[in-house]
Amino acid sequence: MDEKRLEAFEKMLQAVQKEYKEILAKMDELKAKGRVKSATYQQLMGRKLMYQNMLSLYELYGLIDGN
Repeated sequence: MDEKRLEAFEKMLQAVQKEYKEILAKMDELKAKGRVKSATYQQLMGRKLMYQNMLSLYELYGLIDGN
């Protein structure tokens, strides 16, 4: 059971890190176009903060190394 949980955690962590990087890339793209006040940018900002918080908690509890 512990192996399955670890595997599930690793899979989830990879998904969170991937999504976070994709959000940052989309935000950079919109920022370059001067669309920082758009609804899309604001929604991405909310998602970025959520994923950033998740990654910070993983780091706080020693589950990942800080970058």
